[in-house]
Amino acid sequence: MLTRRTLMTSTMALALGAVVPAFADPDEALAKLQETVLSKGPSGEDPSPASDVELTDVELAKIKAMGATAAIVFHYGGNDWSRAQLSGLQTQFAAMGIELIAVTDAGAKLVFMDNIPAGFVPGTDYVSVVSADNCGNGVATAHLMAKALGPDGGEIGLVFHAADFFVTKQRYDAFKATIASDYPNITIVDEQGIGGPDFSGDAEKAAGAMLTSNPNIMGIWAVWDEPAEGVMAAARANGRADLIITTVDLGENVAISMATGGISKGLGAQRPNDAGVVEAKLAGAALLEKDAPDFVALPALPVAEDNLLEAWEKVYSTEATNNVKLSMN
Repeated sequence: MLTRRTLMTSTMALALGAVVPAFADPDEALAKLQETVLSKGPSGEDPSPASDVELTDVELAKIKAMGATAAIVFHYGGNDWSRAQLSGLQTQFAAMGIELIAVTDAGAKLVFMDNIPAGFVPGTDYVSVVSADNCGNGVATAHLMAKALGPDGGEIGLVFHAADFFVTKQRYDAFKATIASDYPNITIVDEQGIGGPDFSGDAEKAAGAMLTSNPNIMGIWAVWDEPAEGVMAAARANGRADLIITTVDLGENVAISMATGGISKGLGAQRPNDAGVVEAKLAGAALLEKDAPDFVALPALPVAEDNLLEAWEKVYSTEATNNVKLSMN
């Protein structure tokens, strides 16, 4: 499904302007993003750092003695992100002696990834929610777009997620706000929403329409890596090897494009393996009736060609795939 959104200046520009100075140096701004979290939780909670979620050796021993089980339900599976989350969860659950099962029973302790059901109350209906800094990743991709465009800036388009989904809206709002507040030389001339389920195909159609209607577009932002793959396909179909693409999430296909010096110029990465570890720790802490923060966030990780292999290890806790490594210039 494709939708077109009326262009407007996001009210987030005022809030983000206080964090990142006007006319920001992209490199300086990107470096700072790795040290802080800009996102609020689904209900406006202040973020707690993932490093604060710890279990002592004594607490680990108590958890192991419980013979506890856990279930995992993904809202989006079969991709690099979900595999990395699962890896982190499995590693930490194994360290705590918790057996993974396929289904759960009423009364189970709930730890959410990214978002929560409407009306759920932290500490009552669920333990905590763990997320990437989606606001920070939106900011990162704006700075990366500006860096790739250069000092003259130019016209860009956006492919956003046309759904009421908290984390993708944070990315979109933060990207637009950062462009508006920090880069007056960059103009958003078109944006289209995609609703799925064929996110890559929908994004290809949306980007193709943008490139036809706005031949001067120099860059397109995509809300995550699968839509970015569709934008890359549209660029190829339209002979736009000069197009600049930035996105969120470090998938193999956008990484290969980046490694070869292609049109994928930068992205803001989540840290799904680390998030999985934190989620498992929070589940263990809940078994001990320990207080937990309402919202835990992991900082954004700006990724470009020059730090791609290092970033892959940070994101997935393993070396980059052979496909990525063999593609490096």
